[in-house]
Amino acid sequence: MNKWKVAFFALAGTVLFAILLVVFLATRPVDGVNVAKSSAGESESKGNVLVVQTTTKELESISKKYLKDAAKGSPLPLDFTIGNDIQLRSTLTAFYTEVPISMNFEPIVDDKGNIILKQTRMNVGLLKIPPETTMKIMRDSVEFPSWITVHPNEAEIYIDLSRINIASGSRVRAKELDLPNDKILLEIIVPGE
Repeated sequence: MNKWKVAFFALAGTVLFAILLVVFLATRPVDGVNVAKSSAGESESKGNVLVVQTTTKELESISKKYLKDAAKGSPLPLDFTIGNDIQLRSTLTAFYTEVPISMNFEPIVDDKGNIILKQTRMNVGLLKIPPETTMKIMRDSVEFPSWITVHPNEAEIYIDLSRINIASGSRVRAKELDLPNDKILLEIIVPGE
């Protein structure tokens, strides 16, 4: 056989082998990467979903900004910090005296991606006041944005993240709030075309 024919078939075989190798490697699954299955809630939301992981301090800063913007410049008579739990602090004026109030809440993510703050502890100076009474006073005296609802009888605050407007019609949904481990996962749904 002619050496040029042998070289041609060797080169053609090498090219064919290289093409098959590239196709094989391109279609092979990658180790360590899990492809997320879409849940029923994700199919309801139209748009692209971005998963964002943040820390408690970053979430606290973002939350304070959105509350300040929602209050439209009027000072909010309460402050909060996010650590191992969420602590709300305010003062209550009783008989011309400022009484400090602090309430601790455990955040729970509901099946719609909204947040329920379940009250775990409360301090009202040295007074013994039922949590329902304090939450009623807070509900009546603080003008919360429309996406925050106080439920005094259940001792909880409901934060409807789906009603918060973000730039260009995007929405936020909570995925995981693990405050003791400083792991917070949020989904940002950006409208599709």
